[in-house]
Amino acid sequence: MVNSPLCLPGSACTLRTPVTLLSSIAFIVVVFLTSALSGIFGMAGGLVLLWFLLVLFPAATAMAVHGVIQLTANASRAWLSRRFIVWRIVMIMTSGVLLAALALLMVNYTPNAAIVSLLIGLMPILVWMPKQWFQLDAAKTSHALGCGIVAGGLTIAAGVSGPLIDIFFIRTRMDRRQVVATKAMIQVISHSIKILFYLGSALALSAGQWSIILLAAPFAIFGTHTGNRILQRLTDANFRTWTRWIVTAIGTFYMVQGIILVMAA
Repeated sequence: MVNSPLCLPGSACTLRTPVTLLSSIAFIVVVFLTSALSGIFGMAGGLVLLWFLLVLFPAATAMAVHGVIQLTANASRAWLSRRFIVWRIVMIMTSGVLLAALALLMVNYTPNAAIVSLLIGLMPILVWMPKQWFQLDAAKTSHALGCGIVAGGLTIAAGVSGPLIDIFFIRTRMDRRQVVATKAMIQVISHSIKILFYLGSALALSAGQWSIILLAAPFAIFGTHTGNRILQRLTDANFRTWTRWIVTAIGTFYMVQGIILVMAA
């Protein structure tokens, strides 16, 4: 299931190798650990998982596999808090995600590791911006649609939307449970559309590869729940500080990698 571990994402040395017990166990462990990281620090785990997948697969295939894992983790959160989902906001944002997907289809968008790395490398800027700068409210129709277009488009183009969705919920009057549940459902839909967008690349995987991916999916749920337990032990101040610096470190790594890939091309 893995390619050469010495290859940079997107490099010409990427080779397809057979599924082995060791590579399968390694994949499952990575899914669990990155999901646990996401359970604690939000998008950080998803960013690390995407990098790992970009090493294993071509960019489009990595997007599809990433979508399956993230869909599973978010679906579990959405299901557990389903009675708090604000469906009106979800439906409006879904329209935005579909519009973004249509626009990317019209321009025949094809991801590569360099583009994905540079886009993700810019995301940490958002975690350092003061929240009072944003006057966005997901409860407003136009804002919800805009969130769907921008965050949904970024999810499809770069694999993740980072903190973009968060800034649209800063000024809503929804309680914490509604925010968490609604955001989880939006992520379910965004990653589902992302999987469909890259379905052709996903179908290129062998049955053996897909069996390992599907076997790893439940470990995304276990990892998320494990991370949530650890999260309860963190203070709000420590959580914000660690999240900012971890996301910044990951984003810097992606940015450097993207620059290297562009220069190599």
